[in-house]
Amino acid sequence: MSGNKSAAGLDSTGGQRGAPGKVLCLVGPTGAGKTEAALALAEAFRGSVVNFDSRQVYRVVPVTTAQPSPEEQARCPHLLYGFMPCSQAVSAGSFAEMAAKAVHAVLEQGRTPILVGGTGLYLQALLEGLAPIPDVPRDVRERVASQWDEQGGDVLHARLAEADPAYAARVHPNDRQRVTRALEVLEATGRTFSAWHALAEKPLDLPCLKMGIRMEKAALDRRLAARIHAMLEQGALEEVRRAVAETPDPSAPGLSGIGCAELTAHLRGELGFQEALDLWLSNTKAYAKRQMTWFKRDTSIHWFGPGKTREMVALASGWLNLRPISG
Repeated sequence: MSGNKSAAGLDSTGGQRGAPGKVLCLVGPTGAGKTEAALALAEAFRGSVVNFDSRQVYRVVPVTTAQPSPEEQARCPHLLYGFMPCSQAVSAGSFAEMAAKAVHAVLEQGRTPILVGGTGLYLQALLEGLAPIPDVPRDVRERVASQWDEQGGDVLHARLAEADPAYAARVHPNDRQRVTRALEVLEATGRTFSAWHALAEKPLDLPCLKMGIRMEKAALDRRLAARIHAMLEQGALEEVRRAVAETPDPSAPGLSGIGCAELTAHLRGELGFQEALDLWLSNTKAYAKRQMTWFKRDTSIHWFGPGKTREMVALASGWLNLRPISG
């Protein structure tokens, strides 16, 4: 289950027990400092960190995917990091099942589960479930897309509001992707998005306190640039070289993520070294922006600035009804 610690090997000696049936969750864009905050929470509440980042599951590329270091992982149990080969794909649904089992294993050991990551779809699959929506025929997708182009977002959003007011209230009229997706599902299946989502089963149906880390774009951009240089110093290029040798398939899932993809292209002679670094940074910035766009839709997240671990511990303490472990 985990590259470094298995559920069966979780420490169960000493310290206070975790809050029964409660889960902490830490979200935010890549590079914002989630690892540091997660360790502070784990040490305060005898926690175990459970990953929900889609790239940090891969075994051969821990540096390039920014997995917690061996020293960081030694400070508390870490689950679902670095346990999959680069050749193997993982879906949001299958990962949610693994993560739910990991969380329950942590609780059985009397520890506090701390979900940490930046892949919003994986977290949604775990906490809300995935609706069993069938594939929409291509002609339906193209027809709804043409209607958006011809009639505009306000008209299509009004149509959605008439058919599915609950979902329309959650979606902005300018959000082309979600408005058209809901309408094409309605046309293809005769069932609203809300009705489909009501059929979703939650893999993890437990109380969850969501906390997030965010910072100004300029500060995050500087941090991301510095992190890429640190990754190179820690051997990112060499580990990707080993990963490519082990999994030569250019479409391997574990090599398609940001950082791995650009360095792989360089090793194959498709990009110069500096060109690969520039593209890596550009793609990382764009990804961080997409992550924040996703998480901003979730009004249940309590947001903190970088380095505000004491404030996060204080909020979690009240919610868990546990005093932090001093030390």
